[in-house]
Amino acid sequence: MTDFSKLTSEERLLAAIAYGESSTLDLYEEMAALASVMVRQMRARGYSSIDAFTAKDKNFSFVITDGNARYAKLMKSTEKDIEKSASMSNAVKAARNALSGGVDYSAGAYFWDGADIKSNYKNHAKVRAGIHFTDTAHNLYGISGSEKTKILYKTVRKKVNGQVKTVREEVGRYSWVYESTAGVGGTIFWRYGQDWMTVTRAKEYK
Repeated sequence: MTDFSKLTSEERLLAAIAYGESSTLDLYEEMAALASVMVRQMRARGYSSIDAFTAKDKNFSFVITDGNARYAKLMKSTEKDIEKSASMSNAVKAARNALSGGVDYSAGAYFWDGADIKSNYKNHAKVRAGIHFTDTAHNLYGISGSEKTKILYKTVRKKVNGQVKTVREEVGRYSWVYESTAGVGGTIFWRYGQDWMTVTRAKEYK
């Protein structure tokens, strides 16, 4: 049985983020997946707590600053109120699962998107960068992948037939930036594609 009387400020904050970011389906697995991404990002960026992470980087989870009602509700709720609410109870369990290294329903993701990826498809930053579904089950909103092969070049000076010439050489190529890892509830989870990371030498978390 979950003891909500011992809810720490760190657990409450992470639970509220997962609750606010999740869809109204109120699935435990979706909230647990969101919480796992937050913890993974926190550790990858070198923070010791979710509080420190969100205080420094206010743009990773907008529910903290954009007036999200679900986030505010859990942050203000008493332990008794949380215990009486199945959805908020699940959010707390999801936070504890992530903080303790439990089951990762996001399957190693570093990013996520909700329904706005469909409603704002043409202008969505990830879509414009290039998305790829590794499994059709992840495509919760029936959108198209936006794969397009891009080639990166570098300019070098080489000796050609005894003459020094400036030529362009291929550095590498990729067909998408983001690839799906899971689709849970109303959330699609992503990580960077390996080809893009290799070519750009990007960090997997930003």
